[in-house]
Amino acid sequence: MELRESIENYQPFDNDEEEIKSRIIRNMDIYPDVLTRDNDKCHFASSALVLNKERSKALVVYHNVYRSWLTPGGHADGDSDLLHVALKEVEEETGQKATVLDDNIFQLSISPIVGHMKREKFVKPHEHMDAFYLLEADDSLPLTYRPDESQGVKWIPIEGLLDEDNTVSFMHPVHKRMVKKLIRDGYIKK
Repeated sequence: MELRESIENYQPFDNDEEEIKSRIIRNMDIYPDVLTRDNDKCHFASSALVLNKERSKALVVYHNVYRSWLTPGGHADGDSDLLHVALKEVEEETGQKATVLDDNIFQLSISPIVGHMKREKFVKPHEHMDAFYLLEADDSLPLTYRPDESQGVKWIPIEGLLDEDNTVSFMHPVHKRMVKKLIRDGYIKK
């Protein structure tokens, strides 16, 4: 399925996510290349909510730029198969070969990215249009991380995605919506 079609077919969880979906489609209409970082206004990224087999833990990475624990993910860099991007990023960022629980988009988000230095170059503020996918990995296998991108990787209890004191992530609305969807869709019990 083509990227645009998969986004158009995506059923938002709530009104906020409906607006996010509409903004992503508008951006795809306005900007010629939303799949690469050449578009310095907004571009696609792909992330994964990686669960263990028992559905009691989620995999997070401490990102150097954002100084926060986040779900693994990265830039599309020209690849319109965002599920492929999510799988690749999980392996690169955590060392885990994840399996797909659902090949449809699990969640859409738009995140503001603050200006920052990366590899001695300034990256202008922009937005990431992010497609999240639901994956599974074995929490008994060793984890690895890339020191140039992160300071660590770990499994946290699912409840950690609801962390109110900002120690897990700055993207609380995204994570809270994910947990609500996991409950609604029967992946976890409340």
